[in-house]
Amino acid sequence: MPEAPEVEALAHFLSERLRGRAVTGVELVEGRALKTRARPLDEIVGRTVTAVSRHGKHIDLDLDGVHLGLGFGRAGWATWSPSAATDDEAVPAAAVIARIAFDDGILGIIDAGEWLSVQLHVVDAAEEVPSIAKLGPDAADPSYSREMLAEALGRRRKQLKALLQEQETLAGIGNAYSDEILFAARLAPTAHAAALSEDDITRLHHALHDTLTAAVLARRGVPIAEQKAAKVASMRVHGRTGEPCPDCAGVIEDIPGTKGGGQWCPSCQTLPAGD
Repeated sequence: MPEAPEVEALAHFLSERLRGRAVTGVELVEGRALKTRARPLDEIVGRTVTAVSRHGKHIDLDLDGVHLGLGFGRAGWATWSPSAATDDEAVPAAAVIARIAFDDGILGIIDAGEWLSVQLHVVDAAEEVPSIAKLGPDAADPSYSREMLAEALGRRRKQLKALLQEQETLAGIGNAYSDEILFAARLAPTAHAAALSEDDITRLHHALHDTLTAAVLARRGVPIAEQKAAKVASMRVHGRTGEPCPDCAGVIEDIPGTKGGGQWCPSCQTLPAGD
């Protein structure tokens, strides 16, 4: 699943590549992905990209006031194929959902999942996309403060890993970075928000800020086709089941109840005293 650092890098790439360029054609390969049926994808043909912005794990393309919202879901992503590429070079390993043509290349929207998770919206403003409208503060925003995090945690009896991935509370974090943040904070993913001490909250805020800031900087400039591999290589605990902990003599294990979907170090990451 692409998360804030990778989507930020994609938004930066698309902004540099597409701003000032007009859409010359579109092809909707998978019709189910377009959620605004009354507004066809070809409405953007002839329009020029004036801005590209990230909203949590979503991207918004502003095309002369008409917006194309891209929601990547669990396994979606984008490709860029220069106009001179052959058909073999342009075909990605994942299912093509849509193609958006410009004079110098084609932006492909793909989905590598077992079920369709990519969503496309043609709207008049980014906030008209339902999943964008309900987003909470952006987790990768440097201005996201400890006080904001403490308010979001409140006295909730929700496990930290699940809470960090709750987009209405904190936008941009998914499965992988929630594991990395909690490892850096030395907090068990099964700990409940209500049990955190003031020191725990401070430590979690530092871990959230440092982890996402470092990831955003590390992903900047990485070719979009290599973003997934760069993300996987950077993980310290996520996806590392059975490997030695990078910080102690422990071993990385699957988080109980995640069926291998999340990892932690039981030796490093502890439950708060109040849990």
